[in-house]
Amino acid sequence: MVLTEAQGLPLALHIASASPHEVTLVDPLLAPLPPSLRPNFLIADKAYDSDGLRLDLACTYRIRLVCPHREKRKKAPIQDQRRLRRYRRRYKVERSIAWLQNFRRVVVRYEYHDFAFLGFLTLAACKILMRYL
Repeated sequence: MVLTEAQGLPLALHIASASPHEVTLVDPLLAPLPPSLRPNFLIADKAYDSDGLRLDLACTYRIRLVCPHREKRKKAPIQDQRRLRRYRRRYKVERSIAWLQNFRRVVVRYEYHDFAFLGFLTLAACKILMRYL
């Protein structure tokens, strides 16, 4: 998972296996960040539409979750279209993931150990930061 800032530059990285749902990986991504680097809004896709996640982010980190509701949502919609205007900026996150995929060692995971892969992922993020800052 990648947490980016407003321009799409990576701030935090977290790796996990493919089996856990993305909603459970938000807390390990945000926990090591200092409060000064935590975002006010977390823009995510429909997979993150969860009332429990919204409540957890609001209470623990004071972050508002901005994501469209799933089509088969049984509860009433929580957010209106005004807040979803921020969702249009999600392309910046997708662009930063594309920047990370320019590094072949990150696209195809050649490393067996997690710490080695995280090291190369961090190195790729540092190269992106140095290029665009």
